[in-house]
Amino acid sequence: MKHTICLMNDSFPPQIDGVANTVVNYAQIIEEKLGHSIVVTPEFKEKHDEIYPFPVLRYPSLDARWFIGYMAGIPFSPTVTKRMKDEQIELMHCHCPAAALFLARQLREPLNVPVVMTYHTKYDIDLLKAFRSKRLSKDAVRIMMSNINSCDEVWTVSRGAGENLKSLGYKGEYIIMPNGVDLPLGRVSDEEVRSVSSDYDLPQGVPVFLFVGRMFWYKGIRLILDALEGLKSQGTDFRMVFVGGGADFDEIKAYSEKLRLNDRVFFTGALKSRDSIRAWYCRADLFLFPSTYDTNGLVVREASSCSLPSVLVSGSCAAEGVTDGQNGFFISETAASLAVLLDRLCKNRDLMKRVGENASKELYISWDTAVSMAYERYETVIDNYKCGLYPKHSRISDALMTGNGELMNVLSHLPLSDD
Repeated sequence: MKHTICLMNDSFPPQIDGVANTVVNYAQIIEEKLGHSIVVTPEFKEKHDEIYPFPVLRYPSLDARWFIGYMAGIPFSPTVTKRMKDEQIELMHCHCPAAALFLARQLREPLNVPVVMTYHTKYDIDLLKAFRSKRLSKDAVRIMMSNINSCDEVWTVSRGAGENLKSLGYKGEYIIMPNGVDLPLGRVSDEEVRSVSSDYDLPQGVPVFLFVGRMFWYKGIRLILDALEGLKSQGTDFRMVFVGGGADFDEIKAYSEKLRLNDRVFFTGALKSRDSIRAWYCRADLFLFPSTYDTNGLVVREASSCSLPSVLVSGSCAAEGVTDGQNGFFISETAASLAVLLDRLCKNRDLMKRVGENASKELYISWDTAVSMAYERYETVIDNYKCGLYPKHSRISDALMTGNGELMNVLSHLPLSDD
């Protein structure tokens, strides 16, 4: 059965991150293959929403990229409310517990539809980094949890993400709904690989390690560099490529130079082309992702699409579903543990290749598969909501949200504009 699903997030192209990419894939696959989709997101001047096969509704925003790296949505828009009513939304699916979820909470009663929230990342760490104050970040987490606890259903991308959510004060149950990969299975041509790698000293026969992601220390990057220093000091030859940009990029590059790794560690900066990133996955022999921050490690699945095996911290969220020595490799969260493994694998490249081939068969999940699973659950949520199976929202904050929603509902009948 076809349903109209509203996907809401605080980031969306031209602002790119993993969650924005998730929303694009959800919306595109739903619109083209399953039902009807609408994206609701903050205003962004450089937008090109006309390229999408689904409508993108924008509500007012403030430029807070200097502070949190994103546009800060102002979740109050009678015109967006009217458009959502006209589209006969049946479910709102939020992918961020901030402005997007505030707006969804306000509109749940006026639109009379359920709200689903996917918890993608450890927002408590992001909030602490943004506010640089434990007290302020604690207050922000409390507000965030009030938002999440108000949802009719909560999904997480992994069991570890769900347990992190519970530790922050989430009271309900959660469903694990994995994300997919937008890279197809298989390798690109040798010519495409050469086009991205020819400017770097990557001799044939020398193992190439790869990291793809935002350049933040909490991604385990210091651990990687310290391990590489140990590897170099014992005479093991290798090359390392970091693909990505981020707030800690300059510090990370400076630290690599301090360790005298300039001759074998390279930084490409952020790459917008998915084809270029795919080519790097194909050029590398091993993907290094010793992050205990990430809740899903989508890049691990991306690497698997190109038969590239990953090195992960045992017990981390990114290691969920991965078997050590079968379709990936595990280390403890120390540079010494990583250095020992890398030295062993540099001497056994056939093992890396075999484990990479297993990863492509056992870890890869396409966005088509992932979104189809989510859409099937949408139908259950819509039915549950109509049958009154979700708890009523009776807290003071819910009443305030509903009041704001009713106000937007009333104003939506007037000839107003957000412009």
